[in-house]
Amino acid sequence: MPLVVLLIIALLILPLPTLLLDVLFTVNIIVGLMLLMIAMNTKHPLEFSAFPSVLLIATLLRLGVNVASTRIVLVNGHNGTDAAGLVIESFGEFVIAGNYVVGFIIFMILMIINFIVVTKGAGRVSEVTARFTLDAMPGKQMAIDADLNAGMINQEEAKKRREDLSQEADFFGSMDGASKFVRGDAVAGLLILAINIIGGLLVGTTQHDLSLSDAGRIYVLLTIGDGLVAQIPTLLLSFATAILVTRVTTEQSTAEQAGSQMANENALFLAAAIILILGLIPGMPHGIFLPLAAITAGIGYYVRLQTQQQDQNKKDVQAQVTDDLEAKSSELSWDDLDQVDVVGIDIGYGLVPLANTQSGGQLLTRIKGVRKKLSAELGFLVQPIRIRDNLDLRPDSYQIILNGVARGIGDLRVGRLLAINSDGNVNTLKGENTVEPAFGLPAVWIEASQGDLARGMGFTVVDGPTTIATHLSVILKENAHELLGQDETQQLLDKVAINYPKLVSNLIPHTVPLSTVTQILQNLLAEGIPVKDMRSIIEALTVSKSGATDADTLTSEVRPKLGRMIVQPLLDSTGTLTVVTFAGDLENILENSFRQSNGNQVVLEPSLANSVLDALAENATQIQEKGATPVLVVSPQLRQWLARFVRTRVRDLHVISYTEIPEDQKIKVFGSIGGLNAIEGKRE
Repeated sequence: MPLVVLLIIALLILPLPTLLLDVLFTVNIIVGLMLLMIAMNTKHPLEFSAFPSVLLIATLLRLGVNVASTRIVLVNGHNGTDAAGLVIESFGEFVIAGNYVVGFIIFMILMIINFIVVTKGAGRVSEVTARFTLDAMPGKQMAIDADLNAGMINQEEAKKRREDLSQEADFFGSMDGASKFVRGDAVAGLLILAINIIGGLLVGTTQHDLSLSDAGRIYVLLTIGDGLVAQIPTLLLSFATAILVTRVTTEQSTAEQAGSQMANENALFLAAAIILILGLIPGMPHGIFLPLAAITAGIGYYVRLQTQQQDQNKKDVQAQVTDDLEAKSSELSWDDLDQVDVVGIDIGYGLVPLANTQSGGQLLTRIKGVRKKLSAELGFLVQPIRIRDNLDLRPDSYQIILNGVARGIGDLRVGRLLAINSDGNVNTLKGENTVEPAFGLPAVWIEASQGDLARGMGFTVVDGPTTIATHLSVILKENAHELLGQDETQQLLDKVAINYPKLVSNLIPHTVPLSTVTQILQNLLAEGIPVKDMRSIIEALTVSKSGATDADTLTSEVRPKLGRMIVQPLLDSTGTLTVVTFAGDLENILENSFRQSNGNQVVLEPSLANSVLDALAENATQIQEKGATPVLVVSPQLRQWLARFVRTRVRDLHVISYTEIPEDQKIKVFGSIGGLNAIEGKRE
């Protein structure tokens, strides 16, 4: 390409020998034919994405040759019609054929066809196509995102589609500009034609003492020959541009597409019949019309035979496929078993419009937002969420699937809004009373026109897609540990290894196996602790000196490293941690029971266990009423067991150990779960 650019510059400056000029004219024609053939056999425009740049270079090369030939015609034209080379002389004599006027008219007709019909039409199509392509980009981007969220494509396929979409917009934008090159080339051809004729007549009559007739004969022939040799590549480039911008993208080339769609037997028979009728009219050229009618009918009959043969082949193939499927269906194989989706949403057929982006459905957008938000909060990429219609559900119902099991169900009303009131009073609004599915709050389905009224009355108003998205977010947060597997753990480690390769290599597999790391991360997620700070987690595991190999013990060693992250969500508006503790004698009893069980299931006397839980629930309720988050602080040995024990009765109470609280953290002790005497007194 750089050599071609240097050649173009040389053509504009240096005089050329006639032999080299003949070679360049021939090369121009070859390049034009090549571009035309490539354009006709291209299935997708992006397969020839270099066309705009190639078109520019080819146009400049042709104009450079045109400038060089003009110089030779004006300088050496007085020596005869072969003064500018054999190619120009041959084309000029062929077109003129002894009649300069007719030859000039034919040449002008070719120029007009190129300029008015082909070039102008291709330019207009390029402009419109570029505009519509750019306007359609947002919709196509949303369609790609919808397919990605629905699990129909993976990240790599989505990335490839986005790149193709961007290249398509760039291509048609470039084609809009490239068509202007072709049009300018046609205008330049007309101007060069006039300059060559007028300039040749002036040079021949004034400088070389030729008569007007001799000068006209020589320079008109040279001008027409030069123009025709230049216009043939220009016309080929115009055809190639027009074909590329007017074709409809299919899996067939232009020739295959046109051939398959024009092979219409009914159209051929109808055309043959009309030509036959015209041929029978007296005075018509019967010797032309009748044979052509017969040939057209014969082509139509041949097309019918080919169509019948293709239909029969399709039936045979379909029958063979059916037989193969029936043969295979008689035996089960592993391919007949589908893997369950990690996360999915089944919707009734009445909710399908919510997932249809073309009709304005926002469900896919909401789900994408939930997935993006949770991935950022939890610290790992949440699996794609597949949405499917389920005819077994009620039309307005949905269910959230986690590892193949329904974890949440709900009902929606398409076209209505859900008004939620945390105070429980929903009777002030007219609508259908219901329960908000994510948090179980009283709610009411109202008409869309009542939305502003409900907001003014203090209700929280959401639409159907937001209701599903909120419900999904709550379920995924509560079960985040089930979303993380060994593959996700390995991806997290690979990401950390990019910046800290030595840290990761020291951990796996020398210190802790991948399965144990996965279980540690699952333990953290199960208690609402994100795994965003993987560096701190890995460092805690690599410096562990306990020699423990079980995930629960290692989790307890990791948690103090994440102390600030654990405590941060539990602080009140003043940055204070409000805690409840155990009295010394009660904590001693619990520690003795834990030691006697050797770390296994701790067994407490039932009445004591109930009294402890009742006291914790009472303190937690009082702390929540004051606008703070209830936290129970215990020794590191008891923390894990007590967290499981308390979760059965007091779900809003967070259990942490002393070692997990940063040294500079402000703490407010709300109360201490009484001594042993107080507990026994309460039991009595």
